Amino acid sequence: MTGNQATVAARQSSFSYDELIDCAKGKLFGPGNAQLPLPPMLMIDAITQITEDGGQHGKGQILAEYEVRPDRWFFDCHFKGDPVMPGCLGLDAMWQLVGFFLGWMGAPGRGRALGVGEVKLFDMILPTAKKVTYEINLKRVIMRRLVMGIADGMVRVDGKPAAEAKDMRVGLFQTEGADAS
Repeated sequence: MTGNQATVAARQSSFSYDELIDCAKGKLFGPGNAQLPLPPMLMIDAITQITEDGGQHGKGQILAEYEVRPDRWFFDCHFKGDPVMPGCLGLDAMWQLVGFFLGWMGAPGRGRALGVGEVKLFDMILPTAKKVTYEINLKRVIMRRLVMGIADGMVRVDGKPAAEAKDMRVGLFQTEGADAS
């Protein structure tokens, strides 16, 4: 990552959809560093707030949104005649946000989900819903040779709790020759 990319990204406290797409294309944090997936696996439309010292534990917080539309790809196949957003996509979105946080903090490497302690599903996300919101509260951020974020997260649908994850772990890893254009 160039110094300029790290400085610009670190100063921002919110990110638009177009900026998230730039991240997915490897442009936000630089080649070989944290990237979000491209659509349709990008489960975030905007990061509305990101801080390095906020949240329940004072270690950082991310608030993000995802617009629910009946034409989202997963409603056609999960399940035919009984559409619902798969709960695993909410978990993946939260992992995506923890990896983004590590890149935003200036850590080098590519993000990988490493695990989760506990997941609870409370409510369904149906095509009639309007908005999914994510709240990620970092519990621990390791920025040494090992780069890892440990966080708790909440998924809400139209303001109501839909899912919760405890002790999500995401690491950043430096790999040789893995850059894609």
